Amino acid sequence: MVTHVAAEARGDERGALLAFIEEQRGGIRRALLGLTEEQAASRPSASELSLSGLLKHVAEVEQGWIARAKQEPPAIQRDQANWHETFQLVDGETVESQLAYWEKVAAETEAYIRSVPSLDDTFPLPNQPWFPPEGRVSVRWVCLHLIRETARHAGHADIIRESLDGATAFELVAKEQGTSWG
Repeated sequence: MVTHVAAEARGDERGALLAFIEEQRGGIRRALLGLTEEQAASRPSASELSLSGLLKHVAEVEQGWIARAKQEPPAIQRDQANWHETFQLVDGETVESQLAYWEKVAAETEAYIRSVPSLDDTFPLPNQPWFPPEGRVSVRWVCLHLIRETARHAGHADIIRESLDGATAFELVAKEQGTSWG
C-alpha cells in the first residue's frame, strides 16, 4: 500500500494528484476488508460488477495508462474477446494477488509521475474510439483520469459492499484503523 504519498501531498501538484489517486484506491481496498473470496466475487445487485472484479479492473487500467504514458504497451492487451476478464478473477487469481499487483502498479505510477520532467508532457494514444479524439494527452490528464476512473469504481465498491453486509465506508475506515464507528 502506497501510504507515504499522503504525507507528501501538500507540497506540490504531483504529490496532490498522487494523494487523490491513493485516496480513491483506499476506498476500493477497504471495501474488500474481511471478505472471503466468494463474497468478493459475488454480485449482489443487477449489475455484473463484483468487488474482486473492480479491483482487477482498476489495477489493469492504471497499469495500462502509465504504460501508454511511457509509450509502452499495457501488460495485458484487451479486446472484445477478453474484455469481460478485466472484471473477473480467472486462472487462480485471488483478491490477495490482485492487491499485491495493484500495490506494485501504484508504486510504478508514483515513480513515473515523480520522474517526468513536466506534467504538461504529452504522449500519443492509439487511434481507438474510446480514447480522447485529440490523439494526445498530458501526464496531468492521466493523473486526473486515474482519479476519476478510480473514484467512479470506489463508489461502485461502496454500494456493492453495503449490499453484501451493510458495512458503510465510515465503518470500513474505522475497521481499517482498528477503531469503531459510531
